[in-house]
Amino acid sequence: MPKIKVEQLTKVFGRQPQRALPLVKQGKTKQEILKETGLTVGVNQASFEVEAGEIFVIMGLSGSGKSTLVRLLNRLIEPTEGKVLIDHADIVQMNEQQLQEVRRKKLGMVFQKFALFPHRTVLENVEFGLEIQNIPKSEREPKAREALSLVGLAGWEDSYPDQLSGGMQQRVGLARALANDPDVLLMDEAFSALDPLIRKDMQDELLELQATMQKTIIFITHDLDEALKIGDRIALMKDGAIVQIGTPEEILTNPANEYVEKFVEDVDRSKVLSAEHVMKRAQTITLDKGPRVALQLMRDSGVSSLYVVDRKKTLLGVVTADAVNTAKQESLTLESVMRKEIPTVSPKTLLHELFDLVAFSDIPVAVVGEQNRLLGVVVKGSVLGGLAGKVNPEVGSTPHADQTAAAMEGANSGENAGTNAMNPASLNASANTRVNIGVNKSENKQAAADVKTDEDHAFAEERQVK
Repeated sequence: MPKIKVEQLTKVFGRQPQRALPLVKQGKTKQEILKETGLTVGVNQASFEVEAGEIFVIMGLSGSGKSTLVRLLNRLIEPTEGKVLIDHADIVQMNEQQLQEVRRKKLGMVFQKFALFPHRTVLENVEFGLEIQNIPKSEREPKAREALSLVGLAGWEDSYPDQLSGGMQQRVGLARALANDPDVLLMDEAFSALDPLIRKDMQDELLELQATMQKTIIFITHDLDEALKIGDRIALMKDGAIVQIGTPEEILTNPANEYVEKFVEDVDRSKVLSAEHVMKRAQTITLDKGPRVALQLMRDSGVSSLYVVDRKKTLLGVVTADAVNTAKQESLTLESVMRKEIPTVSPKTLLHELFDLVAFSDIPVAVVGEQNRLLGVVVKGSVLGGLAGKVNPEVGSTPHADQTAAAMEGANSGENAGTNAMNPASLNASANTRVNIGVNKSENKQAAADVKTDEDHAFAEERQVK
């Protein structure tokens, strides 16, 4: 069950806001409603669910309604219509006393402006939320100290806000919210006022804290890179309405409309997409098979290397066409010619971390899960395809067998069939794709065409036997 459920939440600013509701339900635009009634729609029938422990990012440009929406969630702004259910209780229907109880015990908020009391020490600022609940100092001080330790400010308890940097002041604000141990954190542009380097550090620290705390976090931002980095899911807003909700990968690879597509077109995909989005099915063999079977599998599949696995798909190593041909000629087992030292990555490894590995490996990079279970392989062409927008190609697709059959025949006759190697200059070019391939979609497509990221050509290049 969701921790938070929002249903048809609407806010109209102006006198007699109910006049705008019929127009909202008719699908009139924000501009049309303003022209007809003089009323401004801040949030237009927003509906979404947030799971416990999830970081749910609400993002949009200035005026999109994101900050209004987060204030509707704790009724700092009163909704015109709709429901906000937290643990199945609708706060829109609560009286003042019930609302205060929810705010104090279940909700914490971190603002863009640090909102610290200049006359209070860091420790006293963090204690404030507990103090107004009449919690005695003997109880609230240890909680405040623990919260400061969590955000890396142990030792600064007696300092004053003006003695701290902007990043440190924001940490105090975060510690104040955490000291109350809320179930839900509402963070409204919490890092937007910080310098870029400090902002990145705070994003990293938030993710580290979340790994331990597992709070439910609703994070407001106008920065797409920030949203993609920290969000488990993202809601993108325009003119008060939510236009798409999805994971960072879904937003990036499957935009709902032209607005979203333009919003994400300049994103560096290599820092969002991971190995699992571009991996191909690996061609495998078990050690009980002989060299002749291995060569036949290579010929049938159109590849020049096979990944050796056990019955549970645990990766043991790799055999190449050259090695298998040697085993055949000298009556050796596959195990005797198997390479055990091979490049591997996890499915969550980001593409930008794969560039050098893919570029300088003479075989596809293996993607392994728990207990070294083989999930797939990453080839140069699939990485370039991912950068160009060709994500999640069908796992298991293979190059045409006839493109490598002749080379396999050469291996069978003892000729040098190679080991799925590629020209080093070409490989090095792959490592430099972050320089040569623009993040703009049109640039990506052109660059991808230049290096043959068309699936068949990419596979042919990867698996061509020299």
